[in-house]
Amino acid sequence: MSGHSKWSSIKHKKAATDAKKGQLFTKLARDITMAARQGDPDPNLNAGLRLAIQKAKQANMPNDNIDRAVKKATGGGDADNLEEVTYEGYGPGGTAVIVQAVTDNRNRTVAEVRHAFSRGGGNMADSGAVSWQFDQRGLITVLTGERDPEELALVAIETGAIDVDLSGDESIEVVTEAADLHKVREALEAEGLSVDAAELAPVPKNRIALEEKDAIAALRLFERLDELDDVSRVYSNADWDEAVLEAYAG
Repeated sequence: MSGHSKWSSIKHKKAATDAKKGQLFTKLARDITMAARQGDPDPNLNAGLRLAIQKAKQANMPNDNIDRAVKKATGGGDADNLEEVTYEGYGPGGTAVIVQAVTDNRNRTVAEVRHAFSRGGGNMADSGAVSWQFDQRGLITVLTGERDPEELALVAIETGAIDVDLSGDESIEVVTEAADLHKVREALEAEGLSVDAAELAPVPKNRIALEEKDAIAALRLFERLDELDDVSRVYSNADWDEAVLEAYAG
């Protein structure tokens, strides 16, 4: 599980510049629009939308931008053309990579993703080529605050989690069966825990430990993919030493 948390940490550190922040706002706005379109436009009645708005506010996204993203879901226009797409491929060291995107132009997005794979030392693959190496799971990020992470992990297990990753500095990552995501999230919130994010995601059945050279190349590929405007999530079965991550993050 650690690889997902590690790459999330890298992305937060790399998003400091104004240009990166502008791109981040674009992606967050799309997440809000898609969440509102797939459920109720009222965040009080739509947990996915509520979490998307929460994430946007944590990134200091202006309220006007958030409101526009919600209204876009109900106002037709460009939002009607948005769709979620998934691509698969291989990265350095034979790692399996799954890329999730939100796009209004499939041809543009697939060309950009293919180019990123090629430049990053990997290659795109057919649908289903690597997804069999992953299980669809619920991932819930819980902020630890002043509480003992191991205590929170026990609470998570009692509410129905199947695994908990304690490697984060300020949070734990709770893993659930896909069908139990919302039930466990609601139970955690009822216990007074601070849920930072909750999503369905492909979790690798096994991880590939990479040597430093391949690990750096894989991180560069993931970053190259994540920098594409249409890409919303990048998942992989790659794993690496913490020292490699710290060196890459600078």
